[in-house]
Amino acid sequence: MSASLLEIVDLGDGEIVLQRADDDSEPLVVIQFSEESRVYMMENSLEVAKAMIQAGIQAVAVMAEQGEAEAESGAEGPRVLH
Repeated sequence: MSASLLEIVDLGDGEIVLQRADDDSEPLVVIQFSEESRVYMMENSLEVAKAMIQAGIQAVAVMAEQGEAEAESGAEGPRVLH
């Protein structure tokens, strides 16, 4: 992925997207909250979506590090996801 500027946008209909700021292409991530969820979160859905996106980025970084370590050690085997 290129090093372009990303933005999180609340579309106002329960959808929050992560998209490139300088591009009109398809969003990279779409988070859609149900009406019930939005009522429960009150006005905090944007903050929740931001935390979800940050957690996803951190998880990808950890997986990339694990993949590099496995590649260096030459160990291949079944992957277990909990």
